[in-house]
Amino acid sequence: MATPASTRPSPSPSPSPSLSSSPSAAAPGRPGLAVRVLGDTHALGRRVPQLFVGLALYGASMGLMLRSGLGLDPWDVFHQGLQGTVGLSVGAWVTICGALVLLLWIPLRQRPGLGTVANVLVIGAAMDATVRVVDAPGALPARIALMVGAIVLNGLATGLYIGARLGPGPRDGLMTGLHRRTGRSLRLIRTGIELTVLAAGVLLGGTVGVGTVAYALAIGPLAQFFLPWCTVPAPGSGAAPVAGPVGGRGTTAADSRNG
Repeated sequence: MATPASTRPSPSPSPSPSLSSSPSAAAPGRPGLAVRVLGDTHALGRRVPQLFVGLALYGASMGLMLRSGLGLDPWDVFHQGLQGTVGLSVGAWVTICGALVLLLWIPLRQRPGLGTVANVLVIGAAMDATVRVVDAPGALPARIALMVGAIVLNGLATGLYIGARLGPGPRDGLMTGLHRRTGRSLRLIRTGIELTVLAAGVLLGGTVGVGTVAYALAIGPLAQFFLPWCTVPAPGSGAAPVAGPVGGRGTTAADSRNG
């Protein structure tokens, strides 16, 4: 007897192509490589050049501080101490220490960005280049003017490279990673790190002076002044936010780096 058409089993539907296993289906919503590295791809034509200009100016400002001979920021006191004890240039130690600090991100599970790697490679090279072409002034007024100009330039450079939103520097990430893992305040961690490297630098023979104090007092307000002008807003965020206190390689915009 023939089976009625209404009771005949329907053929099994073939798998829909849209349901087939594909990388996008297996990991819905997974960001692409560019987004994972850059954070977002908005306004890269401005952000990437701004990042490298900011980092180059940052290194130049540190070279000018070194040439003033009136004291350095805590990390550069440490780098100068290493130069006097071990050899190599101060800029080379900026790069080496940046790379070593970046290794500490691994147990902290911090993810570097383009700005993180560029920070390691550019600042030290720019600092050494500046030291090679700028002579140390002899007169005290000229040295003071050089120090003041270097600190202001450093504030602008900080606003430029942080405002590009392409990843924190190695020392910034160390601070924020320790904050996330320990629950301690950013300011406390910043102070602890910078006092440690400053003490080590002094023991190694690094230069501490009025420039060290002036940098510590001025860099936060200067960077905060420049950040609103330099920050590239994220899509849909409207105007550039006014960040909290920010300082050079040891303070981030989240410190309300680095620091």
